[in-house]
Amino acid sequence: MKAHDGMYIGGQWRPAAGRDTITVVNPADEQVIGQVPAGTAEDVDTAVRAARDAFPGWAATAPAERAAKIAALRDVLVARKDEIAETVTAELGSPLGFSQMVHAGVPILVAGSYAELAATYSFEEKVGNSTVLLEPVGVVGAITPWNYPLHQIVAKVAPALAAGCTVVLKPAEDTPLTAQLFAEAVDEAGIPAGVFNLVTGLGPVAGQALAEHDGVDLVSFTGSTAVGKQIGATAGAAVKRVALELGGKSANVILPSADLAKAVNVGIANVMSNSGQTCSAWTRMLVHRDQYDEAVAVAAAAVAKYTVGDRVGPLVNAKQQARVRGYIEKGVEEGARIVAGGTEAPLDKGYYVAPTVFADVTPGMTIAQEEIFGPVVSILKYEDEAEALRIANGTVYGLAGAVWAADEAEAVAFARRMDTGQVDINGGRFNPLAPFGGYKQSGVGRELGSHGLSEYLQTKSLQF
Repeated sequence: MKAHDGMYIGGQWRPAAGRDTITVVNPADEQVIGQVPAGTAEDVDTAVRAARDAFPGWAATAPAERAAKIAALRDVLVARKDEIAETVTAELGSPLGFSQMVHAGVPILVAGSYAELAATYSFEEKVGNSTVLLEPVGVVGAITPWNYPLHQIVAKVAPALAAGCTVVLKPAEDTPLTAQLFAEAVDEAGIPAGVFNLVTGLGPVAGQALAEHDGVDLVSFTGSTAVGKQIGATAGAAVKRVALELGGKSANVILPSADLAKAVNVGIANVMSNSGQTCSAWTRMLVHRDQYDEAVAVAAAAVAKYTVGDRVGPLVNAKQQARVRGYIEKGVEEGARIVAGGTEAPLDKGYYVAPTVFADVTPGMTIAQEEIFGPVVSILKYEDEAEALRIANGTVYGLAGAVWAADEAEAVAFARRMDTGQVDINGGRFNPLAPFGGYKQSGVGRELGSHGLSEYLQTKSLQF
């Protein structure tokens, strides 16, 4: 692994203000693969100042030219796709095939979508005797998580640049090498100095400094609901814009008419992807009581195919591994029944957790209410659609979900009543242009497509 010993600020790699470093560990074998600087408030201040200096020029750049720069960035990511996948696999532990397809492939798709959108988006409109202008909000502080290290960066940086904003990125400390690779790509694409800046560091230090900085106009954060609340409170005190993509506890609702085997198998696959470290994962499977035993048997058989170390990678670190095991123990303690997996270490080395399926789960149990963020599925039974809806909506979260039924209209009717930001109907495909974001404590704002771009714009009206 290649790691820089400085920060990417103002179009160049600069030494960090302090000497502290962050060690990067491969979670699959627990070996150190690199280290990066642990940025300070001073580093953040330097980066924000660079972004502020670059903002007037970038905001005044024609949308078509901004689009061309984003397209150039997309092309660099395409050229370095294999390196991206290998880097994500090394620092996150994701199986290489998944890293190639999702961790490298999806960000390229998203970057391309914003290159096209920036060139075609209407930044002004006529409303009666007024001209309404959509202008960039200013300097964006982007704080990204470790579970999809490049996708979450691109999903924030690409629309911000398309809008005419400048950016300071603070990536997760577990996966900073991918962020450094992205900074290299920005430089290679010829994006002007100061438009994008990178500060690696710890959340309570660099992340907090970025969220609190007076020179930041909008904070875009993806991570836990607890940290999102803190950022929201900080931003609120300064009357600062926020975009928060937070936790989830999504319901996979299988209606009686559905193809049960397909719905269960796809549901298991959804949770096992990225080792369950996906905020939108369908971790609660809701099945009618008459089909419950069959669904449990199908789920147990399905999860047995997900071999650890091959199809299911490790969790990101030892702390996350212990956290997920703690939830499994809590499930047993509260009366749920393990039908696959458990807390026993599946391999001698690495932060792995066995793919786990719980039966006899009731809505009030901890494992049915809290985000586990690991390869754990809870199967709940319902009596009728009314109860299924109460269970589906019965958490503080509302990020994603799924509905299955033989008749698409039946599934859509149920989905319309779900309190969640995105619902897949009968296994609907990922759409990089569709808005992604949550209801309730799953966040504020949207990412992807035109809705994602609008998060980085503010409105001005001219009356004639």
